[in-house]
Amino acid sequence: QVQLVESGGGLVQAGASLRLSCTASGRAFSSYRMGWFRQAPGKEREFVADINWSGGSTSYADSVKGRFTISRDNAKNTVYLQMNSLKTEDTAVYYCAADHSPYGSRRESEYEYWGQGTQVTVSS
Repeated sequence: QVQLVESGGGLVQAGASLRLSCTASGRAFSSYRMGWFRQAPGKEREFVADINWSGGSTSYADSVKGRFTISRDNAKNTVYLQMNSLKTEDTAVYYCAADHSPYGSRRESEYEYWGQGTQVTVSS
């Protein structure tokens, strides 16, 4: 069983930056795919970014490309989401997800473990 704990959410103004962190339990973190998803009020959860086991391969939703950066520190069992130039439409609960496969994925169904979510609110 893998437990994921997110942190770093908060209330910021448009244009500001935030860095989300997600720390995983377990010894096999370095072999997991990791992803970030988000769910805005009244909307379905959507893909934000993913990263493969080594950090050498990443992908992003078009809506965040160029503004968000996903990275990982396998020594710390932690994945990060650096969010710059935040927009009001980035307001959502952000979820960290993990799976035993080493390859990245944009599909929710390909992630077995999920964190509890952290709220990000961007005001105008």
